[in-house]
Amino acid sequence: MIVHHLGNENSLLQVFVDELRDKKVQKDSMRFRKNMERIGEILAYEFSKTTNYKPVNIETPLASTKAFKFTEQPVICSILRAGIALHNGILSYLDQADNAFISAYRKMHKNGIDFSIEVEYLSTPEIKDRILIIADPMLASGNSIWHVFETLTKNSTPKEIHIFAVVAAPEGIELLKNKLPENTHLWIAKIDQGLDKKSYIIPGLGDAGDLAYGEKL
Repeated sequence: MIVHHLGNENSLLQVFVDELRDKKVQKDSMRFRKNMERIGEILAYEFSKTTNYKPVNIETPLASTKAFKFTEQPVICSILRAGIALHNGILSYLDQADNAFISAYRKMHKNGIDFSIEVEYLSTPEIKDRILIIADPMLASGNSIWHVFETLTKNSTPKEIHIFAVVAAPEGIELLKNKLPENTHLWIAKIDQGLDKKSYIIPGLGDAGDLAYGEKL
């Protein structure tokens, strides 16, 4: 897997990540969602530098000139519900992309520590031979993204796979390196220290879905 760690340099990206982490700022759910969207826009912009373009002719008010457009549009698949704000940011830049949505959540076992990943809902266009972007703010153990990938590719094989995440743990990155095709790209804003005994990212930022949309039952 090819890892694009955008947090290696100081930039506005890190300002937005730091605000996502800050407990004082987290009290403003609208600002939390906006920062998620901003990060999605930055990840989409960086991704756009690596995709293919084709020349086209356009007419300005004064003359004909050469321009460039994507050779093909990707499919953006976000993991519900935490991925919605990130998805909106990606889509605001890749605004001609097709969209897919999938649910994946941790089903905790009785010991309160172990869990399994449940995938219950999927809505997607055809992804065969297309560029697939999987968007999820938190890459912790990596199991959610792995199960989502298995579900999406059960009957179709994408041409390219790109993972967009905000915060990741080294353990999750390692699992995806072992599970996903070698040419998979991970676009990540920040790689954190690791996981605690409940597989939460440290220092992380908490539950992205709850912070964006309110606590669930």
